[in-house]
Amino acid sequence: MSKWLSSGLRRDVCVVVASEGDPTQQSVKRAIERKNDERIRPKRFNGAVNKLEDAGFVERERDGVHDRLLLTEAGERRFREHREWVAERLADW
Repeated sequence: MSKWLSSGLRRDVCVVVASEGDPTQQSVKRAIERKNDERIRPKRFNGAVNKLEDAGFVERERDGVHDRLLLTEAGERRFREHREWVAERLADW
């Protein structure tokens, strides 16, 4: 598996996008901040989304003043592979 999810923040972005369909970028950021009980600097968050987008795993779609995030087919495939890996590792836990 490539380094595409080597960042916990990038993994979290993919989790929220996968679970919510096509959420706004801001709602993804808020969901992760609530989970971690910690504010994420916008520059850091946008950098994570940009890396996912540059790698072809996430797409941004304009919706009025908001950007919506969607997993691409490649993003869905890699995210599924990651979920399977986690399930295998924790099977006996």
